[in-house]
Amino acid sequence: MRREAPPLLPIFRSRHQADLLAILLLHPDQDYTLTELARRLNVPLSTLHTEAQRLIDAGLLTVRTVGRARLLRANVANRLIAPLTHLLTLTFGPHIVLAEVFAAIPGIQQVLIFGSWAARYHGQPGPPPGDVDVLVIGTPERGAVYEAADAAQDRLGLPVNPTVCSPQRWQQASDALIQQIQASPTVTVLGGDGDGAQVAV
Repeated sequence: MRREAPPLLPIFRSRHQADLLAILLLHPDQDYTLTELARRLNVPLSTLHTEAQRLIDAGLLTVRTVGRARLLRANVANRLIAPLTHLLTLTFGPHIVLAEVFAAIPGIQQVLIFGSWAARYHGQPGPPPGDVDVLVIGTPERGAVYEAADAAQDRLGLPVNPTVCSPQRWQQASDALIQQIQASPTVTVLGGDGDGAQVAV
């Protein structure tokens, strides 16, 4: 089956390839098995194996065997890794970076990205996103949410706009904003059942 180049950065073969690189390059000190990566990305293991092998052959990833497991990580010795990591952070990095900065905040049940970034991530064509819209569901301290958004914004080079929503407001969906979010593409950052985009960190 032919996969379209992702609108967020169409130099990649597919979103699967970009997501795989984003996880590995944004966590260069971690090893991952293919099985773990396939689960996190909700991608068939056979598909991911093919993508990973191309990247290993190109020298972007390294692989080592421990027992029966093959462990992958970014090949930080490759001079292309630093600029490629920067590109991936700016384009496919928001859900990974947001997961990191929001994970430690008490009271959060779920974090979603909505708006133009989520739409491009899911393949809807259009201009590059100018910001990242984030819905934080739960009862967190608002100051902590805004501090986390500022930290993410510094890393992403894009404005991060958080909206805090109570679980009741999300479930009842009685206002126009929540109805619009629920009817539009979203990317699960933390919590929930995930949609294939969730990356646990």
